[in-house]
Amino acid sequence: MEGELVESKAKIMGHPIHPILIPFPLGLLSTSVVFDVVYLITGNGKWSEISFWMIAAGVIGGLAAAVFGLIDWLAIPSGTRAKAVGMWHGATNVVMVTIFIVGWLLRADAPGDPGIVAIVLSIVAVGLASLGGFLGGELVVRLGVGVAEGAHLNAPSSLSERAVGRSSTGPRREE
Repeated sequence: MEGELVESKAKIMGHPIHPILIPFPLGLLSTSVVFDVVYLITGNGKWSEISFWMIAAGVIGGLAAAVFGLIDWLAIPSGTRAKAVGMWHGATNVVMVTIFIVGWLLRADAPGDPGIVAIVLSIVAVGLASLGGFLGGELVVRLGVGVAEGAHLNAPSSLSERAVGRSSTGPRREE
């Protein structure tokens, strides 16, 4: 089992879908906190309204990414460190999205004046997003989850029909 890679089960054009989707919710949700801070500094409710809609879009994107993350997690062999790290990665991100949902609901009646509790929830949730991102990086970088079998610096494009392989002397291409 050591040295084994676990390829993503949900792919589009040869690339795992989960890491394609996660930048959108992470960017939207993190930036919503920036707009909340601008709202706190300026008192202009338009900034918190923008944050409100960014949270809505980020939550939708996060839930979509979670579906594909779950598909990939189910493919990880039981009893491995990767399975445990993946479980914590997913749980952290589910809690993070749930906190953003609660904060969004608290804002729903007055998006231009969200109140301090909703803003604090967003800040806490972004902290959890950072932890979830670290755990996701651990899965890929340290544990080889979602990495294509035979990946190397001269591997052919995932869009090509050529297979990827390695020889005892290093990377090679198979026609």
